[in-house]
Amino acid sequence: MPVIEKKVKIAPTEALAIFGPNDEYLHLIDQHFDSRIVARGETVIIQGPPEEVASIERIFNELSFVLGKTKNLSRRDVTTVIDLVTNGKDVSKSYEELESIVLITHSQPIRVKTPAQIEYLKAVKKNDVVFAIGPAGTGKTYLAVAIAIAALKNREVTKIVLARPAVEAGESLGFLPGDLSQKVDPYLRPLYDAAADMLTAEKLRAYVERGTVEVVPLAYMRGRTLNNSFIILDEGQNATATQMKMFLTRLGQGSKAIVTGDITQIDLPYKDQSGLVQIQDVLKNIEGITYVYFSKADVVRHRLVRDIIQAYEDYDQRMKPILKKGDDEQ
Repeated sequence: MPVIEKKVKIAPTEALAIFGPNDEYLHLIDQHFDSRIVARGETVIIQGPPEEVASIERIFNELSFVLGKTKNLSRRDVTTVIDLVTNGKDVSKSYEELESIVLITHSQPIRVKTPAQIEYLKAVKKNDVVFAIGPAGTGKTYLAVAIAIAALKNREVTKIVLARPAVEAGESLGFLPGDLSQKVDPYLRPLYDAAADMLTAEKLRAYVERGTVEVVPLAYMRGRTLNNSFIILDEGQNATATQMKMFLTRLGQGSKAIVTGDITQIDLPYKDQSGLVQIQDVLKNIEGITYVYFSKADVVRHRLVRDIIQAYEDYDQRMKPILKKGDDEQ
């Protein structure tokens, strides 16, 4: 394959921002390609196959465009532009969409789609602990996993831990075939499915084998301290108050946590208080912790999901007077 050389001029006022502190962004671009990339002053010399050289030149041009819009560049901006260009997308023509992109996957970009999802993404960027509360189908868990994988890809963290209570199993857990890992696997499957949507099977398998991505029952979190990690607790409404405290105190240096849940679907025994319900009062005034609330208007699954949620809400409203009357007569 022929090798060509291309020189790309960077404006003196932009070079520092585009190359990044200590040439961090330049190295980030270099790691994505086989071509040789060398910066000499404000000139970038690219040596490699013609098609790859053209892509690298476009990356620098697109970074200049994004810098003109944002006045600043982050690692996320750089990796997003790299992914868009290598996937044949024109950043200049879709800048507004760029702002909505959470993660570029092997199949398609994952974007925020509703006002609550936009608030969610901003909340995670700004805070170390975020609680996402709302009905099924609003993208709480899916976006949490996408945000975590983006952080891993951008080297903001070195590990992702996805946890879920196995409360739904209850007494039936012992009757399932296999060892403990096989018994709890069905309850962790939604987290595997979300990750599998965003990573190739080979990449996900490699991450899991190396321990870079862990998918574990909530009970397995006890006694751990997780540094430089992105930690997600799914189905948080099924964590008891004690379990919620245990989960949140696993947070180590350089880590972030997201807790998702739907407080209308609590499967805990009646005597146990949901940790997700309690925590809204316990941690309401702590800086660095915030809550994002979703409604049925944010449902992004099949259109019928929103109608189903509305039907159940209507049914509950109709039943309240009947149930109250029964209680009064006892």
